[in-house]
Amino acid sequence: MAHHGQGLMGRKVWYKLIEGNMRFVQGLFQGRNLLDLRGTLTKGQQPEAAVLCCSDSRVPAEIIFDQSLGDLFVVRTAGLVLEPTSIGSLEYAVAHLHVPLLVIKGHESCGAVTAAVAHPDMDEGHITAIVQQIAPAAAQARATGKNGSALVEEATNQHLQSLEKALRQQSRIIGEALEQGRLDLVVAKYRLQTGKVDVLSATFSESF
Repeated sequence: MAHHGQGLMGRKVWYKLIEGNMRFVQGLFQGRNLLDLRGTLTKGQQPEAAVLCCSDSRVPAEIIFDQSLGDLFVVRTAGLVLEPTSIGSLEYAVAHLHVPLLVIKGHESCGAVTAAVAHPDMDEGHITAIVQQIAPAAAQARATGKNGSALVEEATNQHLQSLEKALRQQSRIIGEALEQGRLDLVVAKYRLQTGKVDVLSATFSESF
């Protein structure tokens, strides 16, 4: 659990998450007294990071980063697509929980991205809204001339990078926190086979 009085900054928190990911990769999970921790958390929460990630059942952030109750404020949507409530949830973590780090964590073989690549004009209930948000990234990826799985991964990378720009533009709270150095942001991608999280881009405060 975070204690902001200890001055944890975004880069430090990210290093902690990467250390946890290395434990996950090796299958060496950290032991925790969840009974005591559960009782402590009844007094409130102080997560160290907010994580926007996919709803895919294979990619839970808490397990991938080997974190525990109270460590991460996680927002999950299919394909990491943004809408008012998901943005609002991230804003709450920044404005009221004062997390120093926001992680945008995508993953390989994303079903939502695959659908946007293969069926950009899909019309299937509210699933269509998910595909429509990812379709511009899929179009950009096609311009590279890639195909098959390489095209899906390129579209995923394009989409993940576009999410940072979208959050800066659509959220005054997140944009100002980034500009003022109160919030750091990492765009990352999870590899299904190895379990490793790779950094695509990162912005860390100069005051670290």
